[in-house]
Amino acid sequence: MNNTENNKDWLFEITPKNNFFSLNFKEIWQYRDLLLLFVKRDVITVYKQTVLGPLWYLIQPLFTSVTFTIIFNNVAGINTGTIPPFLFNLAGVTVWNYFTACLTGTSDTFKANANIFGKVYFPRIITPLSVVISNLIKFGIQFFIFVFFYIFYYIKGANLTLNGLVVFFPILIAFMGILGLALGMLISSMVTKYRDLSHLIGFGIQLLMYLSAVMYPMELIKDKLPQFGWLVSYNPLAYIIETSRYLLLSTGNISVLGLLYTLVITIVLFLIGLLVFNKTEKSFIDTV
Repeated sequence: MNNTENNKDWLFEITPKNNFFSLNFKEIWQYRDLLLLFVKRDVITVYKQTVLGPLWYLIQPLFTSVTFTIIFNNVAGINTGTIPPFLFNLAGVTVWNYFTACLTGTSDTFKANANIFGKVYFPRIITPLSVVISNLIKFGIQFFIFVFFYIFYYIKGANLTLNGLVVFFPILIAFMGILGLALGMLISSMVTKYRDLSHLIGFGIQLLMYLSAVMYPMELIKDKLPQFGWLVSYNPLAYIIETSRYLLLSTGNISVLGLLYTLVITIVLFLIGLLVFNKTEKSFIDTV
């Protein structure tokens, strides 16, 4: 090897991470084509061989909202004020679905991509990031359905008022995506050692949904079941969903302290998730 080859300037240099909190945005940008490829894969291949295809994006929130309306509003008698119960539930379900899609999609990162990770290098964080972005597209489709029914009920004469603060709604969705990413990175790291954890995710998400004010106002649980109200009050997801309904339907209220609490929890969980994720990626191939 001559001196010219020895002094060659490399385009990329792969080195071990010295910082557990490392999040190299420059490197992620260099691999943006791969990120977009993963996003395309997540969007297209999931329902590629199904009969209804992308229609499942629409069926799931509609079916869930109808079920909640029958059980919680018609049978249990939960009052949604002047807001049609179905629209009330659809708003909560649409936002909640984005979180669950991000969480479940990222919680199996290491196990599902072990073959790829073991053969070629790229920033591992790209894989869970692609899930968050691809699910944002699915959220957009489901949100379109919410807008359709909002217009439908408005034409029918429902007392609906568009809140001027709705311009901040994308920030709440970003919170949801980051929370799903953070928890997903934590779970995916633990799944490499504790395989049984993957079987508990579905049950845990169902339980968390009932504690996140998806199908009821936050004030209701505090009034009817004060002994369990603290569980909802300490759940950052509940504040996001409650605020989302306020922005979209002008119902409920905004808790500034609750949103600040949510912001702090989101940042802390993301840093912890990134720490555990970066630590796990160095040795996960030996345990998967």
